[in-house]
Amino acid sequence: MVSADYAELVRYERDGHVATITYNRPERLNAIDGAMRRGLNAAFTRFREDEEAWVAIVTGAGRAFCAGADLRGEGDSAGEFAGTFWERPTVNSFESGWEIFKPVIAAVNGYCLGYGLTLVTWCDFVIASERAEFGFPEVRIGVPTIVGAIRLPRKLNWQYAMELLLTGDRIDAARAHEIGLAGWVVPHDELMVEARALAARLVRAAPLAARAIKELAVRTADLPMTDAIRFGETMRRVAGATEDAAEGRAAAAQRREPRWRAR
Repeated sequence: MVSADYAELVRYERDGHVATITYNRPERLNAIDGAMRRGLNAAFTRFREDEEAWVAIVTGAGRAFCAGADLRGEGDSAGEFAGTFWERPTVNSFESGWEIFKPVIAAVNGYCLGYGLTLVTWCDFVIASERAEFGFPEVRIGVPTIVGAIRLPRKLNWQYAMELLLTGDRIDAARAHEIGLAGWVVPHDELMVEARALAARLVRAAPLAARAIKELAVRTADLPMTDAIRFGETMRRVAGATEDAAEGRAAAAQRREPRWRAR
């Protein structure tokens, strides 16, 4: 559960099988400090562990999705982690690569910078408001973008990725769609309507089969084809032995909608 200390900074709400995680520090453009970092981790942990939550929508309150790390905040920052770089890697959040194989939709309502854009590159779907802006400003303050530099060139044309990473410039929603960073651009007032409509389509799929597909896509990206197919066949056998697989076959035979239970 998200503790009371974090409830105001990161909202977690579930409607049916769709969870909505909201950055909720609008007075700071949802910039992440240490407290918000812990709240986000708690929210994504809750989503990962909640068997009734099959799809997540991530968005921001106010004018920003997330303006990155809070460089002017008090106390511990979003980028300070226990231990040192040499003692352990900093894969300690959904942004940095936590393995959550449930589908995640980013509903980008405004500024999406630094940490915010890093999270977006780890989402499966990106729906952008016409007011959204995207960028990695770290290079302009003398800091290298790490996870973004690893992930963005794998998602975009090399030159488009390098333009964002090496200039620190922002791009608008139309440009983000043009280069493949955003899948859809919609009127601002329709953003959450469109995100929920996509989520409704996603929850019609068998949840365990959907997770197997996403895990297969992630894990086989760098595997040789033969190894990828072997892994895929293993996943198919595991998913095929579930109650949902039996329900899917029965529903097809009976010409009715399946009743998924994520079992």
